[in-house]
Amino acid sequence: MEQAISDLRQEAGRKVVLLHHNDTDGLSSGTILLNVFEKIGFTVERFSLEKPYPQVLDKLFARSGEIIVLADFAGKIAPLISEKNKQKNLVIILDHHPAERVIDERVYLLDGELFGLKGDRDISASATCYLFADLLLRSFGVDAEADVHLGVLGAIGDGFFVDGALAGVNRDLLNSAVTRGLMKVTRTETGEEYSIKLGTHEYPAAEICAVLDTIGGVGYYQNGTDTGIEICRNGVSSETAEYAEELKKRQDAIFSREIEQIESNLITTEHIQWFDVKDRFRPMGVKMIGVFCTLIKDMDFLDHTKYLAGFQRVPDEVPGFDRIDFDASKISMRVSGYLTEKIRSGEKPGLYDFLPEATAGIGGFSDACHRLSAATTVRVGQEDLLIEEMEKVLKNKGGTE
Repeated sequence: MEQAISDLRQEAGRKVVLLHHNDTDGLSSGTILLNVFEKIGFTVERFSLEKPYPQVLDKLFARSGEIIVLADFAGKIAPLISEKNKQKNLVIILDHHPAERVIDERVYLLDGELFGLKGDRDISASATCYLFADLLLRSFGVDAEADVHLGVLGAIGDGFFVDGALAGVNRDLLNSAVTRGLMKVTRTETGEEYSIKLGTHEYPAAEICAVLDTIGGVGYYQNGTDTGIEICRNGVSSETAEYAEELKKRQDAIFSREIEQIESNLITTEHIQWFDVKDRFRPMGVKMIGVFCTLIKDMDFLDHTKYLAGFQRVPDEVPGFDRIDFDASKISMRVSGYLTEKIRSGEKPGLYDFLPEATAGIGGFSDACHRLSAATTVRVGQEDLLIEEMEKVLKNKGGTE
């Protein structure tokens, strides 16, 4: 991080192109970085992405002489980014997903997974961004701790708890936030609950995460991420609360309709149970297929010994960009509580162990994947083929009996 900051300060331009994810972790990461760059006098061109699709990267890396910062994704595709960038821009990737190393003096991959940390337990993207922001501001002689609570919020949103409580770097930042009066911790029978101060008000952190995930996901194509940044900065106004409630009603209606149909739409293979919502989740963003899988993964009508997968069509648009022809279907995968324990004990492969490989095997795109949650994209019409490819990879790897 110190080397990346040294190079950043030597850049002639005072403008940053910032791209971040659209869930709680991505929105809190984006807010931290937006705040820090504005504080040191940089202008920021900001985009929120559901995934760093290759078609978006092609448009992005047609630029030259820019400072490009990507947060809460892109760790796995750092080599692809290096190839597309051709050393034309200074690129800084701040991620917490399993990543692939890259040797390129113009691409910095700052990901705890490469430094002995678990990105789904010890450190979130927002924590990573806070550490970076803290170092950057210190290099200017400025205090960054005003945003330390946002460094914690992403971990809560992603559910990175060990025995019901935050751990690792996430815990360190929580302790700092509590010391500064920005967060509070309440002990419960199952672990801990957290409250957070945003603007002049204090909120249950879990409620803020729910609002941010709804606004960023359901409202992705209706300027939802702009509202999410505003919430991270100033809290929830009556207008944003009403907006979030409207979006939540839309989500609940769409999800309820799908749950009624899913038993007849569910397809089962040896190790996987899957379904395809096609365009039925519109106008919600494709983040929502993962949210839906999380909602249903432990329901009684599913086989808890099998991996769960859902597909959703990717709309041919990204807010802030011209029309992009994706012709893509996103797969999101989740695991039941039963499989979670099997994966953590090493008895079963995690999603990261087979979904990216299977996706690559049929020419698809993968970036941010964890052991217990993962998502990639393939061309429309390749859904069955991807399931077959995953079954092949699982059979070759063993450990699925």
